[in-house]
Amino acid sequence: MATVLQRVSRIAPYFRSGRAGIVAAGVASLVAALTEPALPALMKPLLDKGFTGAGIPLWLVPVAIIGLFTLRGAAGFIAQYSLTWAANQAAQTLRLRLFDHLLRAEPSLFTRHSASSLTNMLVYEVQSSTTALVNSVLTLVRDSLTLAALLAYLLYLNWALTLVIALLFPAIGWVMRTAGARVQRLTKEGQHANDELAYVVEENVLAWRIVRLHGAGPSQAQRFEHLSNALRRLLLKNVAASATMTPLTQILAASAMSAVIVMALWQSAQGGQTVGGFVAFITAMLMTLPPIRHLADVMAPILRGLAALERSIDLVEEGINERGGTHAVARAAGRIDVDAVTLRYAAEQASALDGFTLAIAPGETVALVGPSGAGKSSLVNLLPRFIEPTAGEIRLDGVPLREWNIESLRRQFALVSQDVVLFDDSVAANVVLGAPVDEARVRAALRGANLLEFVESLPQGLFSEIGHNGSQLSGGQRQRLAIARAIYKDAPILIFDEATSALDSEAERAVQSALDGLMKGRTTLVIAHRLSTIEHADRVVAIDAGRLVEQGTHAELLARGGLYARLHALQFRTAASGDKP
Repeated sequence: MATVLQRVSRIAPYFRSGRAGIVAAGVASLVAALTEPALPALMKPLLDKGFTGAGIPLWLVPVAIIGLFTLRGAAGFIAQYSLTWAANQAAQTLRLRLFDHLLRAEPSLFTRHSASSLTNMLVYEVQSSTTALVNSVLTLVRDSLTLAALLAYLLYLNWALTLVIALLFPAIGWVMRTAGARVQRLTKEGQHANDELAYVVEENVLAWRIVRLHGAGPSQAQRFEHLSNALRRLLLKNVAASATMTPLTQILAASAMSAVIVMALWQSAQGGQTVGGFVAFITAMLMTLPPIRHLADVMAPILRGLAALERSIDLVEEGINERGGTHAVARAAGRIDVDAVTLRYAAEQASALDGFTLAIAPGETVALVGPSGAGKSSLVNLLPRFIEPTAGEIRLDGVPLREWNIESLRRQFALVSQDVVLFDDSVAANVVLGAPVDEARVRAALRGANLLEFVESLPQGLFSEIGHNGSQLSGGQRQRLAIARAIYKDAPILIFDEATSALDSEAERAVQSALDGLMKGRTTLVIAHRLSTIEHADRVVAIDAGRLVEQGTHAELLARGGLYARLHALQFRTAASGDKP
């Protein structure tokens, strides 16, 4: 297991942008620590001279005390503010690195982590753990310096008694190391439990309609309660492990203090101590107790903060960014060759695609049909490299996909899926999606998707906000906005995965007419369960169990009486003679 210092050195690079604040906090903490022995140091002359007639100017007493506490307060403020500034700089640096990694990571990242756990890590954990860690480190530095200053003063006053106090530190170190290991383990278990709980919330927020429709509320509440109780138990165990440090440390400190007081009284009785010296020593010794107690308490939040930050850093440093080649063109011709491709999502599962081979000519419209789970969506997800084939090769314009620059490759595709994803932004921003806004083109794209009239009726027109994932739009409007996005992108290859599934018949006819115009001269792959929408495709490819079963025009496949004809007959309830419609 890595030591605390090794773990701190791992996160240190993220604090480089806040080095000025860290230095300022260190200097201020040192100044504050040096003021700590000044109070017991004032007690000695005050008792030895102030009450014996030796004379101390009275005005000097309030000046010294008020000045001392003013200096300590100013130093404490500077240390707290400077270190908090450094913490926010580090959180910003790590958060930006994390988000950049999410945008560039291999797609498998999103199958290993739920959206809720990534959100929790990026938005909450980075900030809270950085702040908690920095505040704990400030306490550690400040109290360590304070303790060092007080011990130096105690050594100056009476080195023999101070050695008794020094025997306390190895025992405290053992307590902190033992309890700290348990805190670290429980913290990691708590993070996992917190992710599971957040995922339940995410599922029920996204699927609230289904949950209510099926009356699944009680079972989901029971599931949430079970995970919430598991998290609660882990948090209590963590608190118990953390809280154990304080009483054990206090017992050890009390034992050392008892021995010191007895020895100090014995020395005083032998004439080796003045009253002022005795009181100064006891005062300074008592002042060591708060920093000792704080040092015992501070290890738990430091370990928790380190564990949370390390999880984020693991994601950044151990994750793999998408890798592509160097081939790049402004616009592809659109020829696609799928050569003996096999795709298996997990070793123990059946292949989603099994030795699949298909050649698509530039500008050709190919419809992919087949029962659910046949492999249609898997095939189209392979083209922009959202997933990688287990075996075989896919080429675009004769160049293997792995040799394409990944950004250039994806510029060649426009996708409209049945699972529409929109952003909490304006209509125009959702159409251009990162590209410069050309209002004339945006209007043309909306017109082509049969949505312009509705958008112009909105208060801010093109720049009206549509809410989280288009919550202020109907299902059909959301899908037409996604179609407008594809029209605006003007890519040479189009992928329509049930692109008109959320439209009524009238809207579907209007949008289909626009799509027919858009598809001219472009390579188009269409997945549709409503077979009436693909009758005019150049070629229909029937897929079953990951294999190409048959291909041809709509009329040819109906005449052949195979899988496509059976699907068509089932959907349209046509009378059949034998296997033929």
